[in-house]
Parts: sequence; structure tokens; C-alpha cells
Amino acid sequence: MRIAVIGAGGWGTALAKLLITTGHHVCLWVRRSPLCERLRREQENHLYLPGVALPDTLQYTTSLTEAAAGAELCVLAVPSHAMRIIATSLKPCVEGTPLLVSVSKGIEEESLLTMSPVLTEVFGESGRERLAVLSGPSFAAEVARGLPTAVTVAAPGANVAEAVQRVFASSRFRVYTTSDVVGVEIGGAVKNVIAIAAGVSDGIGYGYSARAALITRGLAEMVRLAVRLGAEPQTLSGLSGIGDLVLTCTSNLSRNHGVGMRLGQGEGIATVLQGMTMVAEGVRTCRSVFALARRLGVEMPIVEQVYALLYTGKPPPLVVADLLARGAKPEFSH
Repeated sequence: MRIAVIGAGGWGTALAKLLITTGHHVCLWVRRSPLCERLRREQENHLYLPGVALPDTLQYTTSLTEAAAGAELCVLAVPSHAMRIIATSLKPCVEGTPLLVSVSKGIEEESLLTMSPVLTEVFGESGRERLAVLSGPSFAAEVARGLPTAVTVAAPGANVAEAVQRVFASSRFRVYTTSDVVGVEIGGAVKNVIAIAAGVSDGIGYGYSARAALITRGLAEMVRLAVRLGAEPQTLSGLSGIGDLVLTCTSNLSRNHGVGMRLGQGEGIATVLQGMTMVAEGVRTCRSVFALARRLGVEMPIVEQVYALLYTGKPPPLVVADLLARGAKPEFSH
């Protein structure tokens, strides 16, 4: 199959390599010409995926028209805040009706939409019928090195989900399917915000018990928001929910956890972001989730405190203290 991967960050590059190794012809779209030339010359993404040799057969281009030419499947691997503008530029370049696979985790700030409705608005109803979302506990560096990983593909129709499953599946990359697109996308977006909170707690030095509490109560917030939007609760107990949440909240490879760690250790958010090469989606997504929860009347105290930390300058110890000082209540409400 001929596949276009749109976005040469760490995740797009890792998936391009994976798809090459599973026997597909892949063209990777690179936004910046200098990076594209370096990729062609050195066959390594030094900026976003250092130390990983890329296949000789992987093609690179800065032209969306060239990337999409003859593609039977397009993987959209761009940051959520750039998805609409890049998808809009991609649309006239697409030939026929290829499958569309979003691998971006986030919520658009202006519309408060996840990526699948954004892409539906861009590509229309025919686009929605061939659109899938791939998400789950997966670090680009590990996938690129062939370490075992399991993810979920969500699509309204089983035929689309299963088609994408067949394309991506390998002996080291296990792919499950679901029809719950909303649950998968909300899990993938909100977990990045919770990971910042877990990082703050770790940075302050509050220990494993506090981190476990944040993960568990963060999951409750994810479920509340997802269900309010029409998701199935059980989706959040799967790979794209608790699986991705645990990974992102506990690993040194997590950019969002790393941002929280540095904030907990006393650095300012501007300083933290200034030194980052790759995007920490949770910083932007926090504003979107905060606004969406307010609009829908969903209680999300951890998200509220992370928002106060990032955007009102609230001190990290006070963020955690205010969470712990909340009124006593049952763990589960009916």
C-alpha cells in the first residue's frame, strides 16, 4: 500500500518507519526544507528521533501534493493546534478516497473539538466515513526501535477500523479496534493534562502514593468528560484511557510529565517551554479541556488546578494543597 505520513515529528517518523517495515511504500511529508534535506542525507531524524536509523526506502518531501500522490492511506501526525490548517492544505492534494488516520492527541482551542470532527469539517462527510483515530500508550522512540507496543484504532465503521488495523499491525505493534472514537480521543487528550499534574507532584517530591492518587482521580475526570460527550465508560479502562494515562504519568520519556516535574521544582512555564524541541500537547490542551469542562458543566478539579498553575501563575505546592483540601465525598457517585 502507498501511504503518506503527514508530519515528521517523532511520532510521524516512528510510524513511517513502522509502516516501511511492515511492507508498505511510505512518503513522509516534512514541513521545513532544511530538516527534509538532512533526513534525505543522513537517514536519521536528529531533531525529533535521534539515534534511530531510518530505512533507505523511506521517501521525504516538503510538497503535500507529492506526498499525497496515489496514497491509499494518509496518516495525519501533526500537532493538534496545526491539524486544521494542514488538513485544509492537504485536501486538494488528495487523489481519490484514501483512508485517513489521525494520530494527534489534543483538542482544538477555538472550536473545542477533538481531531476527528475537525477533520470531518475539512474533508466532509465522505472523509468522516473513511476516518480512523489511532491512540494508546506508545512512545515514538520505543516504537521506532521495535519495542513491543499495543494501541487502539477507533472508527465508526468496523470495516475502516479493521482495514487500518491490518495496515499497522506487526509482531511488535499490536492493534486493537473499537467504534468509540470519542472515548479514544478524549482519553488521548486529557491524559496529557493529568500527566503535568503528576509531574508537578513528583517534582515537589510528594512520592508514589500521591502520584497514584492523581492518576486514579485523573482517570475519573477523563471518564466524566468522555461520557458527557457520548463515550462508553469502558473505553477509558482500555489502552487509550488508563493505559496511556499510566504511561504518560510515570515515564521519564513523557514530555508532559517532564514539564510538570520542572514546574514542581520551581522553574517558570516560559523557561520550561523555551528549551523544548518537541511539543508538550498538555500545555495547550489544558486550556481547551478547561473551557470544554466549563461549557459542559463537568467537574474536573485536577484540570482546573493545572490550568491555574499554567495560566494564572498559581504556585505548584498550592495547586496540590488545594486538591488535597477539597471537601470529603464518596469515591463513587451514582
